[in-house]
Amino acid sequence: MFDWNDLKAFLAVARLGSTLAAAKALGVNQTTVARRLESLEAALGARLFERGQAGSRLTEAGAELMPEAEAVERAAKAFGDRAQARQRGVSGRIKLTCSEILANLSVTPAVGRFRQLHPEVQVEMAITDVPLDIAAGEADLAIRMARALPASDLVARKLADLESALYCSREYASRRGLPTPATLKDHDLITCETPQGVLPGIGWMLDHACGKAPVMICNSVSNLAHAIRAGLGVAPLGLALGDDDPALVRCSEPISDARAAAWILMRREMKDTPRIRAFVDFLVADVQRELKRRAAAPGDPVSSPA
Repeated sequence: MFDWNDLKAFLAVARLGSTLAAAKALGVNQTTVARRLESLEAALGARLFERGQAGSRLTEAGAELMPEAEAVERAAKAFGDRAQARQRGVSGRIKLTCSEILANLSVTPAVGRFRQLHPEVQVEMAITDVPLDIAAGEADLAIRMARALPASDLVARKLADLESALYCSREYASRRGLPTPATLKDHDLITCETPQGVLPGIGWMLDHACGKAPVMICNSVSNLAHAIRAGLGVAPLGLALGDDDPALVRCSEPISDARAAAWILMRREMKDTPRIRAFVDFLVADVQRELKRRAAAPGDPVSSPA
């Protein structure tokens, strides 16, 4: 069996052409390099170099073994990188749960950017509107939207403040006129109630419509957005989602009663785990940066159907 240091000497001489150059590159003396080559040749039972005054040239056996030696080098580097990442702690699996709309809009793009910095972290996404039990370990992290969080032993960190407004499709506005808070009773309404509760702004909309019954009830924000886009009526929707959709028209200023926040929840014993801390810090900064970018984009507060 051969020593990995013997292989390093072999690769250095093959690439640099002499034991002297290899010794300088490896930070050892020339005698050590020569001794390692002799040890490797003895272990393999093959001569690897033709040595002369002009330097060292690979033999046929050495040239044949070069790709395999480079493969061992790559494997050793990968082994070392993984070991260092694990020592730093920014490695391993994170299970994150959130709604489909949040995952598609903000979280998944952020995960891609995070993994460019920390490729040793595997992120498992559990996309559902049904709240998983974080305290029981059903997920490591959860992103929840709420005006206020219930008391619990979980650690919560605010991800972003969220605002909503009324939206309809451009087709609906052209056909029925642009809805306003004052004319809601004359328009078709869409409501939404997810397993996490009634969507912020729904009660405000129904009050302004004098209790008019909705034409459609959704149980996910993703379906609500599709229903608005399909021209079924008017409903509250988050600005980050509605303002980015060219098919939609904003019909009101942000609804004060619909202000909420997105929170990241985790168990207390996990909050200082290096991979969790690195991911949460990155996600908060990334999402807030994207929200500021969207808010700075030009556009009228209330759109027109044209």
